[in-house]
Amino acid sequence: MNRVLVIRHGRPAATWGGEDEDPGLDGMGLAQAMTVAREILALPADQRPTRVVSSPLRRCRETAEPLADALGVPIEIDPRVGEIPTPAALSAAERPDWLRRAFGGRWDEMIGDLDYIGWTRSVAAALREHAGAAVFSHFVALNAAVSVATGAAEVLAFRPDHCSRTIFEIDGERLILVEKGREAQSQVL
Repeated sequence: MNRVLVIRHGRPAATWGGEDEDPGLDGMGLAQAMTVAREILALPADQRPTRVVSSPLRRCRETAEPLADALGVPIEIDPRVGEIPTPAALSAAERPDWLRRAFGGRWDEMIGDLDYIGWTRSVAAALREHAGAAVFSHFVALNAAVSVATGAAEVLAFRPDHCSRTIFEIDGERLILVEKGREAQSQVL
């Protein structure tokens, strides 16, 4: 399969900027993880992933567990599909404001000590390497992949809902957006 399914993690027990920097899923998030696993398992055999890849963060790993268990495969951890790196000078309390500003702009306008355009390319490269997998990732990483696939300059390409599935086709060095996942009905900012 030359496709990769990218699933945003389920609803976490705490929001970003809170005291817990690596929250797991709340009860709703656990139910969402079970539901998305059943949906993926119901796909036709030629579209069903054979591997499960996750961000190292707990909310993604917990979202990936039901599918990995059902497929009988281990969860492969890939930090390249993790959260967007926060500038070193920012505290955890300052991160939410930094992200809000970033969501209103373009990748080339991001303020920080990292090459954020390079980071978007790293996310896309990771997804290309995971053809045939279900990859459990994050809101901003999904936006990075969509931006690379479509050539969009804006940081906020769409608002993936918890446990929504976005589908990409892999064509050599290109990542092609096939279908955006379900979008959130409420604001995440």
